Amino acid sequence: RGWQPLVLLRYTLINERGKQQFMDIVKFEELQLDERIIRAITEMGFEEASPIQAQAIPVVLEGRDMIGQAQTGTGKTAAFGLPLLDPKVKKLQAIVLLPTRELAIQVAEELRRFAKFMHGVKVLPIYGGQDIVRQIRALKDGTQIVVGTPGRVMDHMRRKTVKTDHVHTVVLDEADEMLNMGFLEDMETILSQLPEERQTLMFSATMPQAIAEIARKFQTDPV
Repeated sequence: RGWQPLVLLRYTLINERGKQQFMDIVKFEELQLDERIIRAITEMGFEEASPIQAQAIPVVLEGRDMIGQAQTGTGKTAAFGLPLLDPKVKKLQAIVLLPTRELAIQVAEELRRFAKFMHGVKVLPIYGGQDIVRQIRALKDGTQIVVGTPGRVMDHMRRKTVKTDHVHTVVLDEADEMLNMGFLEDMETILSQLPEERQTLMFSATMPQAIAEIARKFQTDPV
């Protein structure tokens, strides 16, 4: 009982060329994140980054486009969300697209927990089935990150209640699931109306041809 072997866990990571790489455990405090974010995630019980987090966070912080192939439950929200939290910018700076209202609510709540100690970061979930007037009121009060379903985000863009002039990052989360649910045209419409100078992040468990085509059309030299 008093003796336990010391085991150094190593993650097997696959890079874009399909070669295996090995990487020691990465702690969140090594990832150049705001100390208030580190405080929040430490309080949540997280110290070590998952493989997708360890690989994605530095790329997102660099401002590069990225494709992350990862299953649900691997920590994708933190992988794209932690680098997006910035209380200095008061305009809408990021849009996260998800296939369902349940996921939109879940991801928005998670981002709010990460931003617990960052006063001034507002995250708003928008989705069909909720009173649009209430959403419009919340948007007018100022929101830094919108997390929503493609149909409702597009609706707000048409109404000019989601203003995209200052959006620097768009995230397609569960991209293959959005494709399966018939959101391909909506995704393309939204991406085509965002500022050209922006960062486009895509997460998908699988990489069907239509998703690869979106990446080709709307991303620049993605990692």
